[in-house]
Amino acid sequence: MIEAGTSQFWRATMALCIGSFMVFANLYITHPLLPMLAEEFEISPLLASWSLTVTTLTLGLSLLVFGPLSDALGRTRLMLMTMCGAVLCSFVLSQISDFRWLLFWRALQGICLAGLPAIAIAYMGDEFTKKGLIAAVGLYISGNTLGGIGGRLIGGFAGELFGWQEAFALMTFISFFCLCLFVWLLPPSENFSARKVVPTQMMTDAYHHLSNPLLLLAYIVGGLNFFIFINQYSYATFLLADEPYYLSAGVLGLLFLTYLSGTVGAAFSGRIAKNIPQPLVMAMGIIILMAGTLLTLQGSLWAIILGFLVSAFGFFLAHSCASSWVSHTALHARATASSIYLLFYYLGASSGGFYLDPFWHSWGWDGVVFGSLVVLLITLLSSLMLYYKTSVKLERCAAGG
Repeated sequence: MIEAGTSQFWRATMALCIGSFMVFANLYITHPLLPMLAEEFEISPLLASWSLTVTTLTLGLSLLVFGPLSDALGRTRLMLMTMCGAVLCSFVLSQISDFRWLLFWRALQGICLAGLPAIAIAYMGDEFTKKGLIAAVGLYISGNTLGGIGGRLIGGFAGELFGWQEAFALMTFISFFCLCLFVWLLPPSENFSARKVVPTQMMTDAYHHLSNPLLLLAYIVGGLNFFIFINQYSYATFLLADEPYYLSAGVLGLLFLTYLSGTVGAAFSGRIAKNIPQPLVMAMGIIILMAGTLLTLQGSLWAIILGFLVSAFGFFLAHSCASSWVSHTALHARATASSIYLLFYYLGASSGGFYLDPFWHSWGWDGVVFGSLVVLLITLLSSLMLYYKTSVKLERCAAGG
């Protein structure tokens, strides 16, 4: 098993972080381009957002396939194959000019992008010690945030300077470079034990995970937090592209630098969780996310930026803890357990826009904030319930022991 701090730990963690950067850069490249796409194709904000939504939707659904499939075929092979597919999709997207075809290839790309996130944490669960797993997950999710930032900056600036097709061309080159580094750095899997792909067993594993309240509550926390967080950014791009801000696509891309605070939150989540139970760290992150959401009501550009900085720190603090919680709480079929978490996570991202859209059209940004706080209250209560159930279980184990 790979111990934290060893050379193998850093090679494996760096490879997964680079792969994560590539995946999430490709996923979020259209985020700052939403106002540009709406104007160029003469479509509504909600329809323009489908250039992101359709990718997160197919990514989320594909996680149910790649996780269990990796239990049979191996982790590294599937991660490599799907990453190659994602690079190819980026190239094709740089060559098309019809919105319907853009949606088709973004949907296909979402399937390919699902490979690494469906498998990476299961790979860590196989190869790392528990202490190494907690540290590596925090760093890996930091790679997620850097990928999200990088993709949005590339999309914003390349889109503004050259056009959205050229943004995909640049992303193709960057993705291929990341793929080469991933292949070079990632150590081979040494503790993986293959299992046959049995659909009935997959359904049984999924049922057991979903009926386990210690996992289900973590799924709810991760899914509903992302349901709100990512779609706040989508509506913020339309808020800031309109009066009185009139920000361009390139400058809108800079808004996503606020994810850097999330990188810090994810990286330090493991250290914080050494002293505080993980469910309480989740609750802490949600409260910080709520505070950041409220800050954006001040209305000034700097208040909005500060609000998103605070929100990103809180969101990724909670997400990192919830993700690692699932991996070490699931006693079997870890890839399936992690895939279900990410399914909740990305289905949340795909559906949150539909929930927030009526608030946006009725009350503008104030409505988005109100709708966000309603859902975040649910996730806060879920994390506190998870802490209570964990405490009760520990007390029973102590009494029985």
